[in-house]
Amino acid sequence: MPTRFVPAALLLACLSIAASGALAQGADARIAQLAARQRQPFLDSLSQFVGIESGSRDYEGLSRLAALIADKLAALGGEVQILQPGSPASPDVYRMEDTPEKIGPMVRATFRGTGSKKIMLIAHMDTVYLKGMLARQPFRVDGDKAYGLGIADDKQGIAVILHALAVLQALDFKEYGQLTVLINGDEEISSPGSRAMITKLASEHDFVLSHEGASLTDDKLSLATAGIASATIHVKGRASHAGAAPERGVNALYELAHQVLNARDLSDPATGMKLNWTVAQAGTNRNVIPADATATADARVTRVADFDRLERLLQQRTRLQLVPEAKVELTYERRRPPLESNAAGLALARRSQQIYAELGRPLGADDRVAGGGTDAAFAGLSGKPGVVERYGLVGFGAHSSDAEYVVLDSIEPRLYLVVRTVMDIARGKVGAR
Repeated sequence: MPTRFVPAALLLACLSIAASGALAQGADARIAQLAARQRQPFLDSLSQFVGIESGSRDYEGLSRLAALIADKLAALGGEVQILQPGSPASPDVYRMEDTPEKIGPMVRATFRGTGSKKIMLIAHMDTVYLKGMLARQPFRVDGDKAYGLGIADDKQGIAVILHALAVLQALDFKEYGQLTVLINGDEEISSPGSRAMITKLASEHDFVLSHEGASLTDDKLSLATAGIASATIHVKGRASHAGAAPERGVNALYELAHQVLNARDLSDPATGMKLNWTVAQAGTNRNVIPADATATADARVTRVADFDRLERLLQQRTRLQLVPEAKVELTYERRRPPLESNAAGLALARRSQQIYAELGRPLGADDRVAGGGTDAAFAGLSGKPGVVERYGLVGFGAHSSDAEYVVLDSIEPRLYLVVRTVMDIARGKVGAR
């Protein structure tokens, strides 16, 4: 189990404050120059990526985008595979209630170097948007912002990886042992087809850089993210006429209301565990005793162990029934584990902050957990690699239909950051666990 570092937030915040007063001195001029040359090619890539609709259930669009990304990685010298979840090359699929029959592919690329360090770069190509929405919001540049559906979450992340690799190629830098890129197509639906591959590959690497975007209001790296689960209670009763013979029925709604109220207090602020009932359905007609009722809750945890704890609590509560004749079923799905910080991740974040300071830019980093979860958590599940999230561009409006954008002035700094971080890892300048 990874170890939580309570002082990490304070230590990394101090580094960020120090960086904010730094001058742009000590920056590698050659890398900065090469990063600047990537600006227009970067925008061209963003335009291409946004121009292909790739909702999590749009298998055709995801396949088209995967082919484009694979071609770009091959052109950079990678050994490239397009992996289909459920195929012999990637057989493990974790099916949940909303998992589509055909899951979007993954693109895996391997770059072999002359050193010993193994580094993994991850991002995702799927979006939350429905097919046909592109016509109403195509890619466009307006001032210092580039707009488009999925541009911040997470098509910019793919572009950061590709163009950081282009800079490394221009430098002829190969001092790493292995550089692995994995781009998946199912992150927005909890990665049912890619989670096993991400976990497996990450456990074989020393460090993982995940490229979700940074916040417009809080530019920082993340060492910890929330774990996500869902709980569904389904009650089976018996229908009957609500006016003429209610006594012959078994009211599923009564039992569901009891179950929800009985499990309303399972959140634990001390550990960050949250359970909130959010959706409920019951009955078919006003004058019919409801035979079926269902409620679903959203759950968040900050520790992997709390998944088990919450499931045990739910099982205990659902055994306490109000209507003995009703049948109560609990479904509990672990949709995404939390990312728990470890010493290697802390060392990686520290080094990245120092690198960003070379540009005279502050970069926050902490292990405080907000509400969201990312694929970085699957990468950190083994506890072996140092995993840090949010190496992507600064942006805003993820999951919105008319305001999603990235800040163009963050292109060159983020490319510089990723390139220099990869180089320092390869050269053994990032502390071990």
